[in-house]
Amino acid sequence: MFDAKKTKDKIIDWLRDYFEKNGQDCNAVVGISGGKDSSTVAALCAQALGKERVYGVLMPQGQQHDIAYSRELVELLGIKQIEVNIKKSVDALLESIMESSFSLNRQATINIPARIRMTTLYAVSAAVNGRVANTCNLSEDYIGYATKFGDAAGDFSPLAQLTVTEVKLVAKELSLPPKFIDKVPEDGLSGLSDEENIGFTYAVLDRYIREGICEDAAIKEKIDKMHRLNLHKLELMPCYGNG
Repeated sequence: MFDAKKTKDKIIDWLRDYFEKNGQDCNAVVGISGGKDSSTVAALCAQALGKERVYGVLMPQGQQHDIAYSRELVELLGIKQIEVNIKKSVDALLESIMESSFSLNRQATINIPARIRMTTLYAVSAAVNGRVANTCNLSEDYIGYATKFGDAAGDFSPLAQLTVTEVKLVAKELSLPPKFIDKVPEDGLSGLSDEENIGFTYAVLDRYIREGICEDAAIKEKIDKMHRLNLHKLELMPCYGNG
């Protein structure tokens, strides 16, 4: 049985230990989407370090329909706020690539904003003596639903061993309002929800991860294939001479 309160307390202790060993005066830098993952990570960091040591970075790409969630979350937690609109950076890179007469496919154009957001987080981090939080959860990592060197990057990862279901339970222990916990997860890039993109629900995925049970053979096969093909996102870079 998953104990959300015990897990919350353990993560907070782990965060304090991490910052004690990796920069006693450093700040936590968290990309804020207003969804459950970034909200939970920001709240955990605020409790572990104090809200004055947490920077919430909002990174809309032009007009973002749900940016109000992000702004409300940082106000609720009382953490420092930095808003950087990445549209000009994304457009400039796409234009430069097109000028070279090279065409990008849909996947490339979707991944570019995610990587520019991570570049933005590290720029902020360098300026504020920070460490960048990875906000991915176990469910996303298991099937590779994250952009390599984009949202899959970071210096520390509080939620990497928690499924979506478990993250929501920890968020409730942190007393986050339901609107942040239950916000429909979406990448903000493709125009689709996460579950529409992956083709099955997180409830099905989480049960398979924790219990090994998936009653739909086709979905089980798809999950297994996604996990196998995306292991490179979780493993260290292969190096010649290392095996």
